[in-house]
Amino acid sequence: MKRKKIFVDIIMPNYNKEEFIEEAIKSVLKQSYKYWKLYIIDDNSRDKSKKILKKFRKKKKIKIIFLKKNKGPAICRNIGMSLSKSYYLSFLDSDDYWPKNKLSSQINFMNANNVKFSYTDYISFHKDNKNFLKRTNVPSILNLKSFSRNSSINTSTMILRRNIIKKIKFRNIQKHEDYIFKCEVFKKNKNLFAKKFNKTHAYYRILKNSRSRNKLKSIYYLWKYNNVFNKFSFIDNLLSIFSISINSIKKYGFRMGV
Repeated sequence: MKRKKIFVDIIMPNYNKEEFIEEAIKSVLKQSYKYWKLYIIDDNSRDKSKKILKKFRKKKKIKIIFLKKNKGPAICRNIGMSLSKSYYLSFLDSDDYWPKNKLSSQINFMNANNVKFSYTDYISFHKDNKNFLKRTNVPSILNLKSFSRNSSINTSTMILRRNIIKKIKFRNIQKHEDYIFKCEVFKKNKNLFAKKFNKTHAYYRILKNSRSRNKLKSIYYLWKYNNVFNKFSFIDNLLSIFSISINSIKKYGFRMGV
């Protein structure tokens, strides 16, 4: 019996990541799974990103959009999602990269187990070298409540079935747009559980100028968005802030991120 082709679209926002974007793109090109399309949205980069991206314009499975004004990563992802038509949707930040069997093995896991939202563990490393930190140990199953207390689903590891995204978009906010997007996916899909495919399927680069490095600002905005978008009670918000902070310290030391 001929194997059914199940396609996955990959959304990659980029802003001034000339040092890393080629590695990210090549990690997609090397995938053993062949039924994919990559949407790269360049957010009006000021470095050499555009020159690098133009080298890939003739690739049939890659579509590149150059924005004329800087819009932020949320808008870039939303543009990519609006263009995408595939059964599955995934995301890869332009400073991260994947091992070659990421898509094939994770999608096989989802198909075999009827999983609508999956993620994996990942390995972090610092920008200037490949001195890898230890692999994460993300919980094996998460729903809205548990995710809001352990926001360890890295965006570059997750694959979602399109029909659970509905009309959800990334919110154009100061920080934590990824976290709020995932929370809203859970909220819009009653009784949804995200499940881990128990492999290390992404490499996450820690940058000094990351938007998540300012701990106090991260905590402030997390509290604010839990209140505004998630409508958490005071106690639930407090538990969310405390638990996420502790998990972040365990993963990265005294660096706040979700």
